[in-house]
Amino acid sequence: MTPGQILAAILLAMAISAAGTWQVQDWRMGKQLAEQGAQFQTDLGLVSAAAAKQLSGELSTRQALEKRLTTSDQQHFRELSDEQRIQARLRDRLATADLRLSVLLDATDSASGCNMPAASGAAGVVHGPTRVQLDPAHAQRIIGITDAGDQGLIALRACQAYAKEVSTPK
Repeated sequence: MTPGQILAAILLAMAISAAGTWQVQDWRMGKQLAEQGAQFQTDLGLVSAAAAKQLSGELSTRQALEKRLTTSDQQHFRELSDEQRIQARLRDRLATADLRLSVLLDATDSASGCNMPAASGAAGVVHGPTRVQLDPAHAQRIIGITDAGDQGLIALRACQAYAKEVSTPK
């Protein structure tokens, strides 16, 4: 063999050795990437399961809150409906003269300009404070005002119950 052939054989052996080393390193790198990919899939599965569990818990909490709010809303609607029926009956009774509203008079009040006797006479049937009946139109206005006030109070209670229910963690 000539020195050129020996040199060529050495270079060829080095090239084959280097190619083999690259192939081994490539195989090792591929194996590491495959292991990392499998670990990533495992971690992703665990994270997904935890997120699904948390979402399920939050969903059940929300559904329970919605159910409580619906029940509360139905209760306040019943209260409002009942109050409206009572007010309507009261207005009807006032309109048919079945019921009259009256007010107490302070017989000792000299500023009222009303000179009522301080005590009932011997011939009077009614014992106790002096009362005066209101005009039916004024009575209707008073009932309307109290109706609006009652509705406002019921709505306020409903809002307070809603705010309390939403802000209280359960």
